[in-house]
Amino acid sequence: MRYQFVDCRWELGSPERGRELYAAGHVPGASFLDVDEDLADLFVAGQGRHPLPSAERFAGSASRAGIGRGVFVVAYGNMGGPERLWWLLRHFGHDDCAVLVGGIDAWAGPLATAEETIEPAEFVPRERSGDTIAAEELARRLADPELALVDARTPARWRGESNPVDAKPGRIPGASNAPWNEPQLELPQGELVVYCGSGITACVVLHRAFLRGRDGVLYPGSWSDWSTRPLPIERS
Repeated sequence: MRYQFVDCRWELGSPERGRELYAAGHVPGASFLDVDEDLADLFVAGQGRHPLPSAERFAGSASRAGIGRGVFVVAYGNMGGPERLWWLLRHFGHDDCAVLVGGIDAWAGPLATAEETIEPAEFVPRERSGDTIAAEELARRLADPELALVDARTPARWRGESNPVDAKPGRIPGASNAPWNEPQLELPQGELVVYCGSGITACVVLHRAFLRGRDGVLYPGSWSDWSTRPLPIERS
C-alpha cells in the first residue's frame, strides 16, 4: 500500500487561493486537487454551485493526483475540501482514504515549496448508489419522521438572515442545524441527510458522523439548488 497526501485547500470566491497556499508550503510529496475544478463538475443551472463531478471527470483528476488501486489517500485542507475528496473517493468506490483532522496545522513534519512530480495512477470509478438524495425525493420526504435532515451551514445562514452568499436566505423546512465548524455538536437520530450551501462543508458533517459509526446521505445541490426551485423554505 502506498500513501498519497492530497492538498485540498481552497477559499470561496478566490479560485486561485488554494494553489497559492499549496505553492507556499505543502506536505512533501502531496498532490493538489482544486475544489472547484477537480472536486466538482462544471456549473450547470439547477444543480447548485458545486455539482458532483461525473465519474469520468473525477477519475481523470484522481489519476493525475496519483490515486489508484493500492494507494491510501490522506486528504488535508480547510472548509470541507478534504472531506469532499474523502466523500467522493468513497462514492466512486475507493475506500482507502482518510482525512487529516486539523488540516496542515496538524502536520508535524517539514513543508515543501518545490513543485512536485506526481506519478499518475489509474483510477477506475465504481460509482455507488444510495449515498445521495435529489431535491425531488427530499421534498417528498420532508414529513417523514424517520428523516434526520441536517443543515451544515453556520447558524445565521440556517436562521435565514441576510448574507452575501445566499441569494434567497432560509433553510429547508424541518432541518436542524449542525454547523460544520462545531465538531462537538450531536447529530439527530434517524436517517441522516446532510446539506450545506453547495455540498462541500456538508461532507464535514458526514465525515464526523462516519467517525462516530453512522452513515449518512448527501444532498449534493444543497441550498444553492433548493433555493432556486419552487420549493418551501423556512426562516426563524
